[in-house]
Amino acid sequence: MKFARRAAALAIVLALAIAVTATARSAATKSATTKPPAPAKPAPATPAAAKPAPPAATPSGDDQALDAIAAMVNDDAVLASDVEEQLYLYLQRTNARPDPAEIDTLRHQILEQLIDEKVLLSEAKRQGITVTDAEVKQQVDNAINDTKQRMGGEAAFLEQLAKENTTEPQLRERYRSELRRQLMVRRLVEKHFPRKPIPQSEAEAYFNAHMDKFPKVPAEVRLSVIQIPPTPDSAALAAGRAKILAARKRILAGEKFAKVASEVSEDPGSKDAGGDLGYFTRGRMERSFEDAALKQPLNVVGEPVLTPFGWHLIQVLDRDTLKTASGRDSIGPDGQPELEIHARHILIRVTPDDADIARAKALAERVRDEARKGTNFVTLVHRYSQYDGPASPDGDVGFVPVTSLQPQIRAGLDTLEIGQVSDVLPNQAGFNIFKVTDRHPERDYTLDEVKDDLPDAVAQVQFRDKYDAWVKELRSKAQIEYRNF
Repeated sequence: MKFARRAAALAIVLALAIAVTATARSAATKSATTKPPAPAKPAPATPAAAKPAPPAATPSGDDQALDAIAAMVNDDAVLASDVEEQLYLYLQRTNARPDPAEIDTLRHQILEQLIDEKVLLSEAKRQGITVTDAEVKQQVDNAINDTKQRMGGEAAFLEQLAKENTTEPQLRERYRSELRRQLMVRRLVEKHFPRKPIPQSEAEAYFNAHMDKFPKVPAEVRLSVIQIPPTPDSAALAAGRAKILAARKRILAGEKFAKVASEVSEDPGSKDAGGDLGYFTRGRMERSFEDAALKQPLNVVGEPVLTPFGWHLIQVLDRDTLKTASGRDSIGPDGQPELEIHARHILIRVTPDDADIARAKALAERVRDEARKGTNFVTLVHRYSQYDGPASPDGDVGFVPVTSLQPQIRAGLDTLEIGQVSDVLPNQAGFNIFKVTDRHPERDYTLDEVKDDLPDAVAQVQFRDKYDAWVKELRSKAQIEYRNF
């Protein structure tokens, strides 16, 4: 079957796989394949609004290609379909929206990680490392229980199983062997690299001597923004609101949120998961969506919320304080603990038509021309801007890391000097005109900025160095053959 169809029909399998990843890979694969967390200050949200859900990965060929062997590790095959499934999971977890070239790079990175896992599994077997059936069962139980919670409970879970023509025992069997392998790799890594706490003084000395091993504070640009979104006409908005109210009425009458979402939601990235968006923090979603998710009581289906993507019903399942690597509360730009939110939603799209888009673009170009002729930018902000992200009344969004900007926005700002006004730069939220008001270059973190997180960060840097060298040695002894991929 093609990946596009396969991905759409794997709501429970994918949800369970995310839970499996969280419970089984945290001590091995995650530490080995991701950069150590930067002990960074929270970055302000970018002016580019984010969609509330990620897209599916682009299919990379036909059925035969996806069933092909991507690589052989000794006598063990890595299938192209395994790579595609892990890619889809990554996009689901991160809400990433890479372009086609970036997706191709991600595929090859995932292939290398899967090869590493095969090499490590082979070494674990050579060393006689085993896990018990009871340990595997416990991990499967944890993953399935987490999935049921993510999908809104037992009934929604069973309903989705029926849609996918499978059963819970079949699902458990699917993951039993995979979890056994993952636990063996985890145990091997823990055996080879026993964790030892690093004293503060040693961590500080290592940081001072090896600053090149740590992430840098990215270059920042201070921006003021005028945003002009295309807006649908009133009749289209009223029709969309009627549809979302009908969905809310069904839920309030007793139907399960996940069931209604799977039937009526127009968000392809979340509808097959019962509308589940996972956890997100401030700055990841469109502002009005986030505001509602922060204010709504838990497990209540709120009133419809309008965003540039249409009408939403939101149900908040959990709110908790985001933790730093050292386990402390993460503090946001407002000086308060930063929250992460677990929510699900139903979307009824109400999108502008071509005439609406053309009208907004023409207005944005006129506003840009006025700004470049010398009209006060703040005056234009007050007169025209409909940007509802975090900004002052004068349109100042503060300093933004350039790495957090969408590529097309960054490209339009990179050559501007302080005081200059950009071309009209479109994104998913509308047509934007930016004024650059200041810049900060990339720099190293100071010791004071990262002091509290250094022991954990240094431990991860040292672990990664040793781990990478060890895996490289194991790979040199293995027979690895790349196929057409």
